[in-house]
Amino acid sequence: MPEEIINRVANSKLVTFNLEDLYPKGERIAFDISQWLLEGIVLRESDFREKANNHDWSQYQGKYVALFCSTDAIVPGWAYLLLSIHLSPFAAKVTVGSLEELESILFAELLQNLDVSEYTDKPVIIKGCAHKPIPQNAYVLLAQKLQPVAKSIMYGEACSSVPLYKKKRK
Repeated sequence: MPEEIINRVANSKLVTFNLEDLYPKGERIAFDISQWLLEGIVLRESDFREKANNHDWSQYQGKYVALFCSTDAIVPGWAYLLLSIHLSPFAAKVTVGSLEELESILFAELLQNLDVSEYTDKPVIIKGCAHKPIPQNAYVLLAQKLQPVAKSIMYGEACSSVPLYKKKRK
């Protein structure tokens, strides 16, 4: 009679933390303000304000917006503030920077308010493979958040994890 195969991973106390589970739903938009600049490099206040006033901001309803300028233009700080004021009634979040920076900010906010008490004295694996754009900074912030409570922290999958931290015995 063949021996029964026992799944030791399924029977262990390991807890997998998948950052994809926190991924905020909603479309991400990169808004390039260079299209509103004279020849893509000069911001003329009256023209810029007119474009901002006449733009249909409702198309950004519930979306995450990253404001940026793709040219080497010198953009005064008020320009981004003005656009954010127009966007704020509609967009879920507005930032200045790339889509990657937007993701990093979203995860920083999510992780800052995350209750990790359920991971107290448990071995935790931070799942590494993701199908969504999880920023590297989110993994770092999660590890820092878990370290004070977790018994151990690993990275990867249960079958091939990399040990990162183990709480010292008292």
